[in-house]
Amino acid sequence: MAVTTLAEDLVGRTVPFQEIPVIDVGALVDGSDPQRVAEALGRAAASVGFLYVRNHGVPAGLRAAMMAEAERFFAQPLEAKNAIHIRHSAIHRGYFPLFEENTDPDLTADLKEGLDLGRDLGSDDPEVRQGLPLHGPNQWPADLPGFRQTTEEYFAAMRSLAEALMRGFALALGLAPDFFTDKIDRPCASLRLLHYPPQEGHIEARTMGCGAHTDYGCLTILAQDDNGGLQVRNSAGDWISAPPIPGTFVINLGDQMARWTNGRFQATPHRVINTSGRERYSMPFFFDPNWDALIEALPGTVPEGEAPRYAPVLAGPYLQSRFDDTFAYRKDEIAAG
Repeated sequence: MAVTTLAEDLVGRTVPFQEIPVIDVGALVDGSDPQRVAEALGRAAASVGFLYVRNHGVPAGLRAAMMAEAERFFAQPLEAKNAIHIRHSAIHRGYFPLFEENTDPDLTADLKEGLDLGRDLGSDDPEVRQGLPLHGPNQWPADLPGFRQTTEEYFAAMRSLAEALMRGFALALGLAPDFFTDKIDRPCASLRLLHYPPQEGHIEARTMGCGAHTDYGCLTILAQDDNGGLQVRNSAGDWISAPPIPGTFVINLGDQMARWTNGRFQATPHRVINTSGRERYSMPFFFDPNWDALIEALPGTVPEGEAPRYAPVLAGPYLQSRFDDTFAYRKDEIAAG
Protein backbone atom coordinates (compact mmCIF):
# COMPACT_ATOMS: atom_id res chain seq x y z
CA MET A 1 0.00 0.00 0.00
CA ALA A 2 1.29 3.47 -0.87
CA VAL A 3 2.52 5.63 2.00
CA THR A 4 0.21 8.57 2.70
CA THR A 5 1.37 11.72 4.42
CA LEU A 6 -0.47 14.94 5.18
CA ALA A 7 0.69 18.51 5.11
CA GLU A 8 0.75 19.78 8.70
CA ASP A 9 -2.32 21.99 8.26
CA LEU A 10 -4.41 19.03 7.09
CA VAL A 11 -3.98 16.86 10.18
CA GLY A 12 -7.18 16.51 12.21
CA ARG A 13 -6.29 16.67 15.90
CA THR A 14 -7.40 13.45 17.58
CA VAL A 15 -9.40 14.35 20.67
CA PRO A 16 -11.99 12.62 22.84
CA PHE A 17 -15.15 12.72 20.79
CA GLN A 18 -17.02 14.25 23.70
CA GLU A 19 -15.72 17.56 22.34
CA ILE A 20 -18.40 17.02 19.72
CA PRO A 21 -21.32 16.23 22.03
CA VAL A 22 -23.15 12.91 21.85
CA ILE A 23 -26.83 13.44 22.65
CA ASP A 24 -29.48 10.83 23.33
CA VAL A 25 -32.54 12.18 21.50
CA GLY A 26 -34.87 9.31 22.34
CA ALA A 27 -37.01 11.42 24.68
CA LEU A 28 -37.45 14.02 21.92
CA VAL A 29 -38.32 11.50 19.22
CA ASP A 30 -40.89 9.69 21.39
CA GLY A 31 -42.12 12.90 23.05
CA SER A 32 -41.53 11.75 26.64
CA ASP A 33 -39.17 14.58 27.69
CA PRO A 34 -38.48 16.92 24.77
CA GLN A 35 -37.42 19.88 26.90
CA ARG A 36 -34.49 18.03 28.45
CA VAL A 37 -33.21 17.01 25.02
CA ALA A 38 -33.84 20.50 23.66
CA GLU A 39 -31.57 22.03 26.30
CA ALA A 40 -28.74 19.71 25.28
CA LEU A 41 -29.34 20.46 21.60
CA GLY A 42 -29.26 24.18 22.29
CA ARG A 43 -25.95 23.98 24.13
CA ALA A 44 -24.36 21.99 21.32
CA ALA A 45 -25.77 24.26 18.63
CA ALA A 46 -24.47 27.38 20.36
CA SER A 47 -21.02 26.11 21.27
CA VAL A 48 -20.08 23.63 18.54
CA GLY A 49 -22.62 23.55 15.70
CA PHE A 50 -21.98 19.80 15.43
CA LEU A 51 -23.25 16.89 17.50
CA TYR A 52 -23.86 13.17 17.38
CA VAL A 53 -27.35 11.79 18.07
CA ARG A 54 -28.18 8.32 19.34
CA ASN A 55 -31.52 6.60 20.01
CA HIS A 56 -32.81 8.47 16.96
CA GLY A 57 -35.36 5.87 15.90
CA VAL A 58 -33.93 5.12 12.44
CA PRO A 59 -33.56 1.35 12.04
CA ALA A 60 -29.96 0.19 11.70
CA GLY A 61 -31.02 -2.21 8.95
CA LEU A 62 -32.49 0.61 6.86
CA ARG A 63 -29.34 2.67 7.18
CA ALA A 64 -27.18 -0.31 6.21
CA ALA A 65 -29.41 -1.05 3.23
CA MET A 66 -29.14 2.54 2.01
CA MET A 67 -25.36 2.51 2.38
CA ALA A 68 -25.24 -0.70 0.36
CA GLU A 69 -27.32 0.95 -2.36
CA ALA A 70 -24.90 3.88 -2.43
CA GLU A 71 -21.97 1.51 -2.97
CA ARG A 72 -23.93 -0.33 -5.66
CA PHE A 73 -24.70 2.90 -7.50
CA PHE A 74 -21.11 4.14 -7.55
CA ALA A 75 -19.80 0.71 -8.65
CA GLN A 76 -21.60 1.17 -11.97
CA PRO A 77 -19.62 2.12 -15.10
CA LEU A 78 -19.21 5.86 -15.59
CA GLU A 79 -21.40 5.67 -18.68
CA ALA A 80 -24.33 4.39 -16.63
CA LYS A 81 -23.89 7.09 -13.99
CA ASN A 82 -23.53 9.83 -16.58
CA ALA A 83 -26.86 8.78 -18.10
CA ILE A 84 -28.44 10.65 -15.19
CA HIS A 85 -25.87 13.46 -15.00
CA ILE A 86 -27.12 16.41 -13.00
CA ARG A 87 -26.84 18.70 -16.03
CA HIS A 88 -29.78 16.76 -17.56
CA SER A 89 -32.02 17.97 -14.71
CA ALA A 90 -33.56 21.42 -14.56
CA ILE A 91 -33.92 21.11 -10.78
CA HIS A 92 -30.43 20.03 -9.65
CA ARG A 93 -31.05 16.28 -9.34
CA GLY A 94 -28.79 13.49 -10.51
CA TYR A 95 -25.20 12.30 -10.69
CA PHE A 96 -22.13 14.50 -10.57
CA PRO A 97 -18.61 13.19 -11.28
CA LEU A 98 -15.28 13.86 -9.62
CA PHE A 99 -14.28 17.55 -9.57
CA GLU A 100 -17.77 18.80 -10.54
CA GLU A 101 -18.35 20.56 -7.20
CA ASN A 102 -15.98 23.03 -5.58
CA THR A 103 -17.00 23.75 -2.01
CA ASP A 104 -13.94 25.90 -1.27
CA PRO A 105 -13.19 28.33 -4.12
CA ASP A 106 -9.63 28.83 -2.84
CA LEU A 107 -8.83 25.17 -3.60
CA THR A 108 -9.08 22.84 -6.56
CA ALA A 109 -12.43 21.08 -7.03
CA ASP A 110 -13.54 18.31 -4.68
CA LEU A 111 -12.27 14.75 -5.08
CA LYS A 112 -15.70 13.14 -4.75
CA GLU A 113 -18.60 11.98 -6.87
CA GLY A 114 -22.22 12.10 -5.81
CA LEU A 115 -25.90 11.58 -6.51
CA ASP A 116 -28.45 14.22 -5.47
CA LEU A 117 -32.05 13.14 -4.81
CA GLY A 118 -34.93 15.17 -3.39
CA ARG A 119 -38.66 15.08 -2.83
CA ASP A 120 -39.88 13.26 -5.94
CA LEU A 121 -42.69 15.48 -7.22
CA GLY A 122 -44.85 14.83 -10.27
CA SER A 123 -46.12 17.29 -12.85
CA ASP A 124 -49.44 17.60 -10.99
CA ASP A 125 -47.80 18.88 -7.80
CA PRO A 126 -48.78 22.52 -7.06
CA GLU A 127 -45.16 23.61 -6.57
CA VAL A 128 -44.13 22.01 -9.85
CA ARG A 129 -47.04 23.69 -11.65
CA GLN A 130 -45.82 27.00 -10.22
CA GLY A 131 -42.44 26.33 -11.79
CA LEU A 132 -40.56 26.63 -8.51
CA PRO A 133 -36.83 25.92 -8.97
CA LEU A 134 -35.48 22.79 -7.25
CA HIS A 135 -38.96 21.18 -7.30
CA GLY A 136 -39.85 18.19 -9.47
CA PRO A 137 -38.86 14.61 -10.28
CA ASN A 138 -35.65 12.79 -9.44
CA GLN A 139 -33.44 11.13 -12.00
CA TRP A 140 -33.36 7.46 -10.97
CA PRO A 141 -30.76 4.89 -12.06
CA ALA A 142 -32.19 2.56 -14.69
CA ASP A 143 -30.69 -0.82 -13.81
CA LEU A 144 -30.65 -1.02 -10.01
CA PRO A 145 -33.78 -2.91 -8.90
CA GLY A 146 -34.83 -1.95 -5.39
CA PHE A 147 -32.74 1.24 -5.33
CA ARG A 148 -35.69 3.61 -5.51
CA GLN A 149 -37.76 1.78 -2.89
CA THR A 150 -34.92 1.76 -0.35
CA THR A 151 -34.07 5.39 -1.07
CA GLU A 152 -37.62 6.59 -0.59
CA GLU A 153 -37.96 4.68 2.69
CA TYR A 154 -34.67 6.10 3.98
CA PHE A 155 -35.59 9.62 2.80
CA ALA A 156 -38.86 9.41 4.77
CA ALA A 157 -37.01 8.28 7.91
CA MET A 158 -34.53 11.15 7.58
CA ARG A 159 -37.33 13.66 7.13
CA SER A 160 -39.11 12.39 10.25
CA LEU A 161 -35.92 12.68 12.31
CA ALA A 162 -35.21 16.16 10.95
CA GLU A 163 -38.70 17.33 11.91
CA ALA A 164 -38.18 16.02 15.44
CA LEU A 165 -34.85 17.84 15.70
CA MET A 166 -36.45 21.06 14.51
CA ARG A 167 -39.00 20.75 17.32
CA GLY A 168 -36.10 20.39 19.72
CA PHE A 169 -34.28 23.42 18.34
CA ALA A 170 -37.48 25.48 18.58
CA LEU A 171 -37.76 24.61 22.27
CA ALA A 172 -34.08 25.41 22.76
CA LEU A 173 -34.78 28.90 21.42
CA GLY A 174 -37.70 29.42 23.81
CA LEU A 175 -40.26 29.01 21.04
CA ALA A 176 -43.28 26.73 20.73
CA PRO A 177 -42.28 23.24 19.56
CA ASP A 178 -44.31 23.67 16.36
CA PHE A 179 -42.82 27.08 15.54
CA PHE A 180 -41.00 25.81 12.46
CA THR A 181 -43.75 23.46 11.25
CA ASP A 182 -45.30 25.70 8.59
CA LYS A 183 -41.82 26.70 7.40
CA ILE A 184 -40.63 23.13 6.79
CA ASP A 185 -43.76 21.29 5.62
CA ARG A 186 -42.66 21.58 1.96
CA PRO A 187 -38.92 21.42 2.54
CA CYS A 188 -36.16 21.77 -0.01
CA ALA A 189 -34.82 18.51 1.39
CA SER A 190 -32.27 16.36 -0.42
CA LEU A 191 -30.41 13.12 0.12
CA ARG A 192 -26.89 13.09 -1.26
CA LEU A 193 -24.94 9.87 -1.76
CA LEU A 194 -21.18 10.45 -1.87
CA HIS A 195 -18.11 8.42 -2.82
CA TYR A 196 -14.60 9.59 -1.92
CA PRO A 197 -11.70 7.73 -3.54
CA PRO A 198 -8.71 7.27 -1.19
CA GLN A 199 -6.07 10.00 -1.28
CA GLU A 200 -2.52 8.70 -1.28
CA GLY A 201 0.98 10.13 -1.28
CA HIS A 202 1.62 13.55 0.22
CA ILE A 203 -1.64 15.47 0.39
CA GLU A 204 -1.64 19.26 0.30
CA ALA A 205 -4.52 21.59 1.02
CA ARG A 206 -5.07 22.37 -2.66
CA THR A 207 -6.84 19.04 -3.18
CA MET A 208 -9.04 17.19 -0.73
CA GLY A 209 -12.19 15.11 -0.80
CA CYS A 210 -14.35 18.05 0.20
CA GLY A 211 -12.99 21.52 0.85
CA ALA A 212 -13.76 23.54 3.97
CA HIS A 213 -17.28 24.94 3.91
CA THR A 214 -20.43 25.50 5.92
CA ASP A 215 -23.65 23.86 4.79
CA TYR A 216 -26.10 26.14 3.06
CA GLY A 217 -29.45 25.35 4.62
CA CYS A 218 -30.96 24.50 7.97
CA LEU A 219 -29.59 21.21 9.29
CA THR A 220 -27.77 18.15 7.97
CA ILE A 221 -28.06 14.53 9.12
CA LEU A 222 -24.96 12.58 8.12
CA ALA A 223 -24.45 8.83 7.94
CA GLN A 224 -20.80 7.99 7.36
CA ASP A 225 -19.09 4.64 6.87
CA ASP A 226 -16.35 3.30 9.13
CA ASN A 227 -13.43 4.94 7.30
CA GLY A 228 -13.51 8.40 8.91
CA GLY A 229 -12.20 11.52 7.23
CA LEU A 230 -14.63 14.18 8.46
CA GLN A 231 -12.99 17.12 10.23
CA VAL A 232 -14.67 20.04 12.02
CA ARG A 233 -13.09 23.42 12.74
CA ASN A 234 -13.61 24.67 16.27
CA SER A 235 -13.74 28.27 17.43
CA ALA A 236 -9.97 28.28 18.07
CA GLY A 237 -9.34 27.39 14.44
CA ASP A 238 -8.25 23.81 15.20
CA TRP A 239 -9.39 20.99 12.94
CA ILE A 240 -10.94 18.22 15.04
CA SER A 241 -11.59 14.70 13.74
CA ALA A 242 -15.25 13.63 13.81
CA PRO A 243 -14.89 9.84 13.68
CA PRO A 244 -17.82 7.52 13.10
CA ILE A 245 -19.54 6.35 16.29
CA PRO A 246 -21.65 3.19 15.93
CA GLY A 247 -25.39 3.78 16.13
CA THR A 248 -25.21 7.54 15.71
CA PHE A 249 -25.74 10.19 13.08
CA VAL A 250 -23.69 13.37 12.87
CA ILE A 251 -25.85 16.51 12.94
CA ASN A 252 -24.64 19.93 11.92
CA LEU A 253 -26.33 23.26 11.39
CA GLY A 254 -26.17 25.32 8.22
CA ASP A 255 -26.08 28.96 7.18
CA GLN A 256 -29.84 29.43 7.30
CA MET A 257 -30.08 28.28 10.92
CA ALA A 258 -27.25 30.66 11.81
CA ARG A 259 -29.15 33.48 10.10
CA TRP A 260 -32.44 32.52 11.73
CA THR A 261 -30.84 32.61 15.19
CA ASN A 262 -28.81 35.78 14.53
CA GLY A 263 -25.61 33.80 15.02
CA ARG A 264 -26.62 32.18 18.31
CA PHE A 265 -26.43 28.76 16.67
CA GLN A 266 -23.24 27.99 14.78
CA ALA A 267 -22.79 27.00 11.15
CA THR A 268 -19.41 25.34 11.58
CA PRO A 269 -16.85 24.85 8.78
CA HIS A 270 -15.97 21.25 8.01
CA ARG A 271 -14.04 19.25 5.40
CA VAL A 272 -13.28 15.68 4.32
CA ILE A 273 -9.89 14.07 3.67
CA ASN A 274 -9.97 10.34 2.97
CA THR A 275 -6.63 8.91 4.07
CA SER A 276 -8.04 5.51 5.03
CA GLY A 277 -6.63 3.77 1.97
CA ARG A 278 -10.18 2.57 1.21
CA GLU A 279 -13.19 3.88 -0.67
CA ARG A 280 -15.23 6.18 1.60
CA TYR A 281 -19.02 6.50 1.38
CA SER A 282 -21.29 8.92 3.19
CA MET A 283 -24.92 10.00 2.99
CA PRO A 284 -25.76 13.55 4.10
CA PHE A 285 -29.44 14.45 4.28
CA PHE A 286 -29.91 18.19 3.90
CA PHE A 287 -33.09 19.45 5.52
CA ASP A 288 -33.74 22.96 4.28
CA PRO A 289 -36.87 25.10 4.71
CA ASN A 290 -39.70 25.67 2.26
CA TRP A 291 -38.74 27.62 -0.86
CA ASP A 292 -40.65 30.72 0.31
CA ALA A 293 -39.69 30.57 4.00
CA LEU A 294 -38.39 33.93 5.20
CA ILE A 295 -35.09 33.55 7.01
CA GLU A 296 -34.75 36.48 9.39
CA ALA A 297 -33.72 36.89 13.02
CA LEU A 298 -36.14 35.00 15.24
CA PRO A 299 -37.86 36.56 18.27
CA GLY A 300 -35.48 36.98 21.18
CA THR A 301 -32.26 36.52 19.18
CA VAL A 302 -31.36 40.21 18.63
CA PRO A 303 -30.06 42.05 21.72
CA GLU A 304 -31.96 45.22 22.57
CA GLY A 305 -30.56 48.23 20.74
CA GLU A 306 -28.67 46.15 18.16
CA ALA A 307 -29.46 45.46 14.52
CA PRO A 308 -29.72 41.89 13.19
CA ARG A 309 -26.40 40.49 11.98
CA TYR A 310 -27.89 39.23 8.71
CA ALA A 311 -30.27 40.65 6.15
CA PRO A 312 -33.47 38.64 5.58
CA VAL A 313 -33.40 36.12 2.71
CA LEU A 314 -35.84 33.66 1.19
CA ALA A 315 -34.70 30.11 1.83
CA GLY A 316 -35.05 28.69 -1.67
CA PRO A 317 -33.37 31.45 -3.68
CA TYR A 318 -30.52 31.53 -1.15
CA LEU A 319 -30.01 27.78 -1.55
CA GLN A 320 -30.05 28.00 -5.32
CA SER A 321 -27.50 30.81 -5.28
CA ARG A 322 -25.07 28.58 -3.37
CA PHE A 323 -25.44 25.80 -5.95
CA ASP A 324 -24.75 28.36 -8.66
CA ASP A 325 -21.52 29.30 -6.91
CA THR A 326 -20.18 25.78 -6.36
CA PHE A 327 -21.22 23.55 -9.28
CA ALA A 328 -19.32 23.73 -12.57
CA TYR A 329 -22.30 22.80 -14.74
CA ARG A 330 -24.41 25.63 -13.26
CA LYS A 331 -21.64 28.14 -13.90
CA ASP A 332 -21.53 26.92 -17.51
CA GLU A 333 -25.29 27.33 -17.86
CA ILE A 334 -25.23 30.83 -16.37
CA ALA A 335 -22.36 31.85 -18.64
CA ALA A 336 -24.26 30.51 -21.66
CA GLY A 337 -27.25 32.65 -20.72
